[in-house]
Order: sequence, then C-alpha cells, then structure tokens
Amino acid sequence: MIDNLEDAVLPSGLSDLLPPFAAHEEELAAKLRNCFGSAGYELVKPPLIEFEVALLKGIGADVAKETFRLMDPVSHNMMAARADITPQVARLAWTQLRQAPRPLRVMYDGEVLRTSVGRSQQKRGFRTVGAELIGSADAAMADVEVILLAAESLLGLGIKDLTVDINVPSMAQFICSDMKLSPAEMQHVVQALSRKDRSAIEKVVGDTEDRLLGLLAAGGNAEECLEKLKQLSLPDEAALLNTRLGEVVSLIRKRQPALKLTVDPAETRGFEYHLGVSFAVFATGAPSELGMGGRYQSNKNEMATGFTLFMDVLTDLVPRKNSAQRLYLPFGASSGISNKLREAGWIVVHGLVPESDIESEGRRLLCSHFWVEDEVCPLPNPQESGVK
Repeated sequence: MIDNLEDAVLPSGLSDLLPPFAAHEEELAAKLRNCFGSAGYELVKPPLIEFEVALLKGIGADVAKETFRLMDPVSHNMMAARADITPQVARLAWTQLRQAPRPLRVMYDGEVLRTSVGRSQQKRGFRTVGAELIGSADAAMADVEVILLAAESLLGLGIKDLTVDINVPSMAQFICSDMKLSPAEMQHVVQALSRKDRSAIEKVVGDTEDRLLGLLAAGGNAEECLEKLKQLSLPDEAALLNTRLGEVVSLIRKRQPALKLTVDPAETRGFEYHLGVSFAVFATGAPSELGMGGRYQSNKNEMATGFTLFMDVLTDLVPRKNSAQRLYLPFGASSGISNKLREAGWIVVHGLVPESDIESEGRRLLCSHFWVEDEVCPLPNPQESGVK
C-alpha cells in the first residue's frame, strides 16, 4: 500500500490517463482501426517486450538509442521494451506471416516506451496506432495507398486543415555520397539540412554547392518543389527518387485533389530507417505532427511502407463528444430496471447502500439523472433545488 504521495510520483515523461480522457483515446483508436480494417488491414498484437537480439535487428537498430533494456529473470538473456512497433511488424512479416499473400496489410495498436522525449514528443510512454503495407510489387502505388489511408483516417476523426508533408530523407545522402563526403561530414550536413542551417552546410561543402543548398530552397508547395528539384543536377539515385516523388504526388492529386501537399526534401529527423518517399501529417492547432511514415526495408527480400499515428496528440486535438448520460439507480431497484435502462443507452450507476437523500447521492456520483417513482428524472442542480 502506498501511504506517501511522494512514492506515487511517476518517472519523467510517463503519465496516467484518467476518465474521461482514457475513454476518449480508446474511442479514437477504435475508429482508426475500423478505418484501416475497411481497407483490408488486419490487426496484429506483438508483445511489449522481446529479446534484444530480435527487437534491435534490421530497422530496429535505428531506434536502439531510444530502447529500454532489462534482464529476463527466466532465460537470463537481455530483453528490450519496444520504442517502435514497426520493427516488430517486420519480424512478423519475415517469420509467422512469411507465407501470407503479398502485399501483406497489417495494423497495430499499442504502447511504446522510449528512453527520452523526441523533438516533438513530450512523453516517453504513449500509445500508437498504425498500418503497414509489405511486399507490394508497385512502390509508388503502395506509397500512395498508405499516405491516403493515413489522411482519410484522420479526416474521419473530424480533423480539418490537414497537411501531408512529403519527405525524401535519402536524397541528401545520395548527394553527399556523390560528393565523396566522409561519414562524419555526411552526418554533419544531413543534420544541418534538417535544422535548415545554411551556414553549417557551407562550412563543409562551401557556398557554391547548389544541390544541397538547393534542397533548402526547394521546400514548400508540392508542385513548386518538384519544379525546383528538376533544376538541380541530381546524381542518378537522387534523380530516380525525385521521379518517384513526382509520381506519388501526381497519383495523390488524382485521388484527393483537395488534400494539401507540401514537400520538404531537406528533412530527415524522425525518419531514421526510411529509405524512399516518407511523410508526416500536420493539422492546424496541433503542437506537432499527428503521425509519420514512409518506405523502409522490411527484410532482406521485401520493401514496405507504413505509418504511425500518435494518440496523445490526437486526443488533445479532437474534441471529446458528450458521453451517454449517467443515471443514478437507487439502492434496492430491480436488475430488470437496470437492464432496460442500459439497453436504452443510459450509463447506470447503482446505489450499493440505502440513501438518505437520493438526489444528493446522484449528484455526488456525477450523475445527470436519477430513477424515481418508475421514471427517469433530471437531477436539479443545487441552486435550483435550494441546496446550499
């Protein structure tokens, strides 16, 4: 038993989710899962903790710094708590779902735990809901399906003024490789690009390198950005990626012409294991992105594309609907009455001991109505009833 409030303090970046906010989060998550399910995505539920050797392989290695480790008291092997569910989906696709028809469409809903807060995430533990499309023969069509699914699922929650910001995190790396930069120089330049720090880039490559500096100037409206990128002398791999970017933008425009699209070819933060077209979704009024996703190497034989939505951001952004009204059912009422009221849509709060004042007890338990003389009656507020 905790008898000291100081002993109940949670670690930094972790929090409890209380009524009515926990129910609000669950409602939104259920709507997202229903949207994904209607598009053919099936739910998987990997465990919160796995052996480190499996969880941090492949794309999992790119989030190793954010991963908590602990010792398994049974096997005495190191385990890790997931910081991202996508690497677990990649493991399932390569093992238990290896024989499933491709493209494989799966979705997930679960908590993640990270060692530190991110650039936009202010929590170390939070719920994520996402979808992954694995093994598609057509990369552009897969990218478009996933981007539109993310956007449509958010629009279905009532979120307006969405912006999908498309990124190509590999483009800067292709240019740096073509320039024969060292790994340290490449890391410095890529980080400076994400910070939009022109002077830091010029310290490494000079002020005449128009390709890298051109990435900084190209960001903005999708079509305008594509035109600016065409003017750059991109190396072959970067040019191919730019072609794919243009194809994706064109396909999205045909299907969702009203969706606001921007492109930021210099952004790489948050896309550690993404290789091709990637994206983040923003909305007016949100303090950070609602979700992120993109293309990655699922296993040695398959590419995949997917996205993750951050439920803590969504629950703050989407207004809570008024829940069903609570009705206080006094002590001694029959279960038959309770069943009928529930079937009619009421939340029924039962009295467990005889009440001296039914109205006061109903108000104390946050009810809006109570059952009296075989009918539902609204609970008057204290001022209306003369209670002081």
